[in-house]
Amino acid sequence: MSHNKETLREIVIETAGINPRKCMKCGKCSGACPAYDEMEYHPHQFVSMVEAGKIEELMNSEAIYMCLSCFACVERCPRGVEPASFIEAARLALIRQSGKNHLKAEEIPAKLNDKLPQQAIVSAFRKYSK
Repeated sequence: MSHNKETLREIVIETAGINPRKCMKCGKCSGACPAYDEMEYHPHQFVSMVEAGKIEELMNSEAIYMCLSCFACVERCPRGVEPASFIEAARLALIRQSGKNHLKAEEIPAKLNDKLPQQAIVSAFRKYSK
């Protein structure tokens, strides 16, 4: 699945469900991030990169894997921008690219057990089914 820069930007924005232009670049999200020191890019920069269409640069960054998905950035944002949603959307876009899947949908049933939370199963199907 090959996308041009603008299409990839639109996919990430649509998946996140947030308008990156709502961000006023205050940095409160980054100030709340417990992984701040470990990240190449910070939450407020994720939003700026999406807005600028720098999705491939973001997808190639280790920062998308350093994000803890703790949503501290979401809680601190006065405009409801949700930087973590953009990171999740970039992760999904990367996973869904041809050859990038680490898990195929047909492999999931063999990995199920009684201790696995239902949320993990639903999340796996959502992430790996497209």
